[in-house]
Amino acid sequence: MSEKAAPAIELQDVHLSLGRGAARVHILKGVSVSLADGEATGLVGPSGSGKSTLLMTMAGLERPDSGLVKVAGQDLGALDEDGLAVFRGKHIGIVFQSFHLVPTMTARENVALPLELAGHPDAFSRAEAELRNVGLGQRMDHYPAQLSGGEQQRVAIARAVAPDPAILVADEPTGNLDEATGRAIVDLIFALKRERGATLVLVTHDLSLAALCERTVRLRSGVIEAEAEMAVA
Repeated sequence: MSEKAAPAIELQDVHLSLGRGAARVHILKGVSVSLADGEATGLVGPSGSGKSTLLMTMAGLERPDSGLVKVAGQDLGALDEDGLAVFRGKHIGIVFQSFHLVPTMTARENVALPLELAGHPDAFSRAEAELRNVGLGQRMDHYPAQLSGGEQQRVAIARAVAPDPAILVADEPTGNLDEATGRAIVDLIFALKRERGATLVLVTHDLSLAALCERTVRLRSGVIEAEAEMAVA
């Protein structure tokens, strides 16, 4: 009998609070979840349920107060801040709702940035290839302010996947886009996920987008309320 593959992301009894003193709020309350390698998971739930905080914890951008967070076999709690940054650069691609592009850099420079930080020998040629792959071959020298919202998100996606991460996380990636543009962005994210065999975690309020995933995890008030396997065509 073959051994069961290790999960891509594993959380055990994770608690996380934000703020200080009387303003401190308990966001995640004993969350335990295991996400399979290559699986697409939708994180859903009402506003304030802890979806984005859970995603940022999985990406190593938030440290829990207690509990285990293991990503790609690495215990994130065992890494210092520099180690976390290096780990993220190699293993995790992050797409935000608000794009987070560097305004003084062109599309090419934005995508090349994480590759340069990682010491990639062909950062700019790789960036150009990724921009062509997301349909922006003619917009490489444009700055974010010269691009539409959909184009900016395509640059952000190209930047996230350029290092060829095993894990791709997206926090409401269509939140600042109109419906048609948002759907095109989601189609692009899922196409890249399939092309590269990546594990995808998608935070969304849109249940129709969550339904594109193999499973959904529903949060409410910082706890997992339900998990469901989805019938994906």
